[in-house]
Formats: sequence, structure tokens, C-alpha cells
Amino acid sequence: MRENIIFYFTDQQRADTCGCFGQPLDITPNLDTLAAGGVKFDNAFSPQPVCGPCRALFQTGKYPTETGCFRNNIMLPKNVKTLANYIEEAGYETAYIGKWHLASDGELEKPPTIDHTITAVPKELRGGYTGFWRAADVLEFTSHGYDGYVFDENNNQIDFKGYRPDCITDLALQFFDQYDRKKPFFMTVSQIEPHHQNDHNHYEGPAGSKEKYKDFILPGDLAALKGNAAEEYPDYLGQCASLDENLGRLVNRLKEEGLYDNTVIIFASDHGSHFKTRNTDEHLNGYDDYKRSCHDAATHVPLVIVGGAFKGGKEITELVSTESLPKTILAIAGVDVGDAMIGENLLDVVQGKTDNRANEVYSQISESRVGRSIRTEDYMYAVYAPGKNGGEYASADLYADDFLYDLKKDPYELTNLIHDHAYDSVRLKMREKLLAWIEKAEHTRPVIVDQA
Repeated sequence: MRENIIFYFTDQQRADTCGCFGQPLDITPNLDTLAAGGVKFDNAFSPQPVCGPCRALFQTGKYPTETGCFRNNIMLPKNVKTLANYIEEAGYETAYIGKWHLASDGELEKPPTIDHTITAVPKELRGGYTGFWRAADVLEFTSHGYDGYVFDENNNQIDFKGYRPDCITDLALQFFDQYDRKKPFFMTVSQIEPHHQNDHNHYEGPAGSKEKYKDFILPGDLAALKGNAAEEYPDYLGQCASLDENLGRLVNRLKEEGLYDNTVIIFASDHGSHFKTRNTDEHLNGYDDYKRSCHDAATHVPLVIVGGAFKGGKEITELVSTESLPKTILAIAGVDVGDAMIGENLLDVVQGKTDNRANEVYSQISESRVGRSIRTEDYMYAVYAPGKNGGEYASADLYADDFLYDLKKDPYELTNLIHDHAYDSVRLKMREKLLAWIEKAEHTRPVIVDQA
């Protein structure tokens, strides 16, 4: 039988929370073990550091500007062939557990007209998933750290009590109670942790997190820029540790069922968290939050793949984008979608099939601004659209310089060089690279001007 596939992804998790990506505390022993036998991608980046748009990309393999899902509160269009459509056509049984975030329409700051954020997601709005379903559209609206509810495939409400990642994992494990093994399976476990709890404005770690992780060491950017990290980081780490414990539970169940050796596990996050250190500039619509930024704190995410051809404890240092995950998942399932999806088959990078490959990643930024960014090994360069509200406009014809960082000298992106004339030639070269990416991704070539 073809390989089973599990996509276990988290919400708002920085790469540096994981031991295999440099975290000094023992937060992720299970992921670290998987990385030691599989493949870890040291430089994986989000193509869109906002929950809804990134999820839309994960389900379609298309940029948010193409599907129209460029910000939160825009539902997945019904006329796009999805990852679920492709993989079910290929003979896979599907299971989706956790946060969906693609079934509600509305203005950015107002409730949706038809509110599926707190009610069951209708079958026609599940992106083609027809199998096992234990999900809520916006899980942070139907739950808190220790209570909540989701819905099953028949729209029945399922209440849970206990720490939320544990309960979401309990629901995922129920899949194996009814799995008949007639088909390979593709399971998505979409955890909401370590996202902050919106209505509490707080990261809700397991009870005791502040004491257990009081000896934390802040990453360099957070130590320098402060934000609210000193207060929130222990709970954030507690959430990440819980996610790892539950990843371990899932792995153990696969082994008990005799399925582990024929299953590929993908661990990733939609975006990171900058702990209110970045979106504070006056032209950014007043955003003071955790993501919606081109900086590594918001875009650099953990990515580990283990199983099948992803083996050997390999460390990939090339820059990759998680925009490639849909195409990679389908390639594992034996489906070649060609140019129907963006990105690349990450196995090609692992196997060194990288002739003429640009070692760059591109991101679209929304809500805080209409922005675009490109990151290379040496530099990060970003632009924004003056006067354009990032919750209203998906793109622009005119952008202005926003950020430029020399990553070799300034890995924590503390010194913006956008006005440093010593870097004019670098800035203009990066501008041309970014314009090429925008033209490829959005089929238009805007104008980029110097920042006033």
C-alpha cells in the first residue's frame, strides 16, 4: 500500500522553540527524535504570516492573491481544486482534525455575515474533505486552553474538557478506532497552539508553565526588542512542549497499529510570533500584534519531514517555503500536479536536484499592510503599498521600500538599512529579485519607489 501521510501543523510557532532548531530547553524531544531520523529544514519560511491566507495556500497550492483569500475572514472559493480533491481522487481516505479557518466571510474587523466561526462547517465548505472530520472553523472562538467544542462530519457538536492540544489529539486518535485499512490515509492535525487566546490576549500554556519554564532564554530579537515576550514566553514554551508531547502520542499510536513504518509525518507551522515587537510603525494601520510581518520572527517556521524517502537524519540548509507543502504531500501520494500548484517537491531539494534553483523565498504580507518580501541567504528586503489598507486591498500597483537587513551582520534584523546609501546597490538588486517574484506569482509588475 502507498504511504500514509500525516500533516501535523501548529499555529504561530517559531522555529527556535524546537531543540532541533536551537532551543536550549528540552521543549521538543519527540520532534527532535523524528528530525534525527528524517529530514529537518533549517531555513523554512511562511509565504503568508496570517492564519487564514496561509491555510488557504496549504489547501490549494495557490497564492492567496490568486484564490482571493488574502486576509482572514474570507472563505475558500468553491471553484478551486484542492489538496483534498486531488488526494481523495488518488484513492486516499482523509481525516481533518482541529482548526479550519476557511469557512467564514466577512469584513476584517466585523463578524461574518454567515457565522461558521462558531457553528458547524457545512460539508460544501470543507475544501473537499469527505472523511473523518473533527473540526471548528475558528477554534479559538469555540474553545479556550482548557475547554471547548468542535464538530464531527455529521455536524454533531463534540464538547471537550482538558488541555486543548490533548483533546484535539484525543480526537485525532479516534480515527484509528474506525480505520479499516482499505485505503492509505491522509490526516491533518491542525493544532491551534501556540496561538494566543484572542479573547484573553494571552498565551495559555498548561498549568504550571510559568514555573516550569522560568529559566527560559529569549531569542536575540525578543531580548533586544522586548514586546511582551518576557511575560508570555514561558506559557508559549509550555504550549510548544504540549504540542510535542501530543506529537509523541500520535507516533506511539502509529507504532501500536503497525502503521509507523509506512507513514510520512510532516511537522510545520503556519507562521511564527514576534511578540508585539514589529508591527508598530505609523504606516501599518496601528497593528500591534504577533505576526503580519516580513521578519524572521513571523516567517521562520519549523519544518521536519520523516518517513518514506525523507530519511537519514539529513539537515537541509537551503531556503524553502512552506508554499511547497501541498505539492510535496501530493508527490508523496504519487500525484504530480505540475504547474497546477506553486512551489516545488521538497524531495527534490533533499535529493540535491536543485540545478538553477533560486535560493530565495517570497512572502505576501496582509492586514498590517499590503506588503511583499523576499529573503535570500544574505538579505531580507520588503516593500509596502503607501495608503493601502492591508485588510481591504490584496495587492497594489505601487510599492515603496520598507525594510532591508544584512542577515550575515544582523541575524536578528535589528538595523533597518533601507536608507543606508552604502547598501543602495544591494537594495536595487533585491528590488529586481522581488519584482520578478511578484510578476511570477501575481502576473503583474508593479512599480517600487524609494521610501520617502
